[in-house]
Amino acid sequence: MNTFLSNQNLLIDSSMITEGEAEAIKELEHILNQENSQLILVTANGEEMTITDSVFRVLRQVVQAMALGKNVSIVTHNPELTTQQAADLLNVSRPYLIKLLEQCELPYIMVGTHRRVKFEDLRKYKQQRDTKRRQLLDELIGESQELGFYE
Repeated sequence: MNTFLSNQNLLIDSSMITEGEAEAIKELEHILNQENSQLILVTANGEEMTITDSVFRVLRQVVQAMALGKNVSIVTHNPELTTQQAADLLNVSRPYLIKLLEQCELPYIMVGTHRRVKFEDLRKYKQQRDTKRRQLLDELIGESQELGFYE
């Protein structure tokens, strides 16, 4: 599992999760999936605080993905991202992202002398790119099947 925290570039390899941690994640997933669950955070000095619904929903999604061994990205986003942040989210190099911007593949704004990419524009671009990739892969599989290369 790779976890990306914007502004920190923190990557965590899922192969580093111990068997005990994996079991704890499964147990936590079970607890979070119980109906009418309400989490209470207890600090080291015994103070208690109820976890809000919005935090609870995010925690449940993250734990479910981790329990399935999926990659999880936790991104704090500003409405505008630097070119490096945008490149990191697309998993491309910064020079490649700059090329996309210059070719008008992805809109951007200028803040002083720096380019900024709106998070919403980046999300739309990524969704369109992923859809196009899936379509092309489906076409390639279809052609391979017709030619007898793929069964």
